Amino acid sequence: MNWDLLDILTFGTMVTVVLAIVLMARRRSRNRAYRSAAVIAVLGAFFLAWVNGAVGIIGNEENDANLLFFGVLAVAALGSFIARFRARGMALALYATALAQVSVAAFAIATDLGASGPIWPRDILVLTGIFSVFWLLSGWLFGRAAKHERRLFTDSPFLN
Repeated sequence: MNWDLLDILTFGTMVTVVLAIVLMARRRSRNRAYRSAAVIAVLGAFFLAWVNGAVGIIGNEENDANLLFFGVLAVAALGSFIARFRARGMALALYATALAQVSVAAFAIATDLGASGPIWPRDILVLTGIFSVFWLLSGWLFGRAAKHERRLFTDSPFLN
């Protein structure tokens, strides 16, 4: 493993972004489910970018088809902004991210992308399963946070 300056800067930037998002999530909500969901989603995104860039998921890291997985991250980011980081919308965004993850894997397998890899398609299937768990667990936790927020809103003494 020979890292050059660009590799170190890229990794440092990735870690900095993860920490910044986790700190923003802590400020956004005091709800433990919301905070946990945010951490799981950010770690999933970090590991997806890291694995995809380091060794690749489809074939090897030089296979251009791996760029499709950055579309999965784009779904998560765009969905988060559309939801304005509210728990209910974040749950839907993370479920959409899981769907995007599975869709990219299904497309790769259906079109034999990376078929020359030594353990194809097992590598795609296993990694898709792992990353989908990140997205689904995060979505579920955001859903729990949304239910908690609704209870707080409906139990407000100002509404009665």
